[in-house]
Amino acid sequence: MRALVRMFALAGVVVSLLLPAVAQAAPCPTPSWRLTLTGVDARLRGLSAVDDEVAWASGSKGTVLRTVDGGRTWRQVAPPNTGALDFRDIQAFDEDRAVVLSIGPGASSGIYRTEDGGAHWSQTFGNTDPNAFYDCIAFFDTRRGLALSDPVDGKFRLVSTVDGGRSWRPVPTEGMPAALPGEGAFAASGQCLSTAGGHDAWIGTGGGATARVLHSADGGRHWEASATPLPSSQSSGVFAVAFRDARHGLAIGGDFANPGSPTPALAVSADRGRTWQGTPQAPRGYRSGVAWSGRRSVVAVGPTGSDLSTDGGAHWTQFDSGSFDTVSCTEDGDCWAAGEKGRVARLIEPDRD
Repeated sequence: MRALVRMFALAGVVVSLLLPAVAQAAPCPTPSWRLTLTGVDARLRGLSAVDDEVAWASGSKGTVLRTVDGGRTWRQVAPPNTGALDFRDIQAFDEDRAVVLSIGPGASSGIYRTEDGGAHWSQTFGNTDPNAFYDCIAFFDTRRGLALSDPVDGKFRLVSTVDGGRSWRPVPTEGMPAALPGEGAFAASGQCLSTAGGHDAWIGTGGGATARVLHSADGGRHWEASATPLPSSQSSGVFAVAFRDARHGLAIGGDFANPGSPTPALAVSADRGRTWQGTPQAPRGYRSGVAWSGRRSVVAVGPTGSDLSTDGGAHWTQFDSGSFDTVSCTEDGDCWAAGEKGRVARLIEPDRD
């Protein structure tokens, strides 16, 4: 959402997901973040964890970082001559291949791809519409993906790829519902657009009269919008969406202008995002990032702390008070977080399920 980006950089927080509510909160382990030294002071809102050794991060000041040794060392591997760009989202497929998105109005929005660990890059998409503003990218697999822009002419705009980000083409807007007045997506954590399985995708929104989640079951061609109970304003709404599978997911956010607000900003869904409900307990304050770590564990992050749920998002325990904007976990449950002043950390979780 361009109004959000112009005001100031958002903060993030990770999220939790649904599942049947339990009568009592399950006991949580005591996880912790282990900070790594990145050598940069950029704000890192893009993050893609490959495994426990390989991760990529991206952010302001034309920053793209890569580690292949578990965070012991990081290398700046950004495309050349991009120091003025803000790389808000990144998708890595392995230690060599990655796709990174720069955000901003008009030509500031672009997509770059590398196949050799950042030694060489190709710009594979350049935005030519001054009214478009791309916020985030997400892939279904190593070949098929989507990139999302704020509404243009009353509808969210998408471009798609079927060759791993080597080329992009516009998605027809006939299947996209009309945007609400003032509605947009938040480029806070690279998680306003998410996927699960081979065809399901979700968009989290804010800024309008209602914070909504849009769902596509056919790879992004057709979408349906559902209301969530999260607050919505110019600075609040759904900041991140994460689904454990095609049916079970959660939406998290809040108000970045009032990060300490006690208003619950978490909702869960068990029907692919058609309906959303609150939970018995939610993280306190604004959270911009969320990721699943296993079948029932969920991590959420934001500027005022990090939270863990071990029962699918029904109950939460705050385990850290530091600031992070985004979080990413692998299928094996290896989790990383990133945020302001070059902060990147790995999650140490003693009793991970």
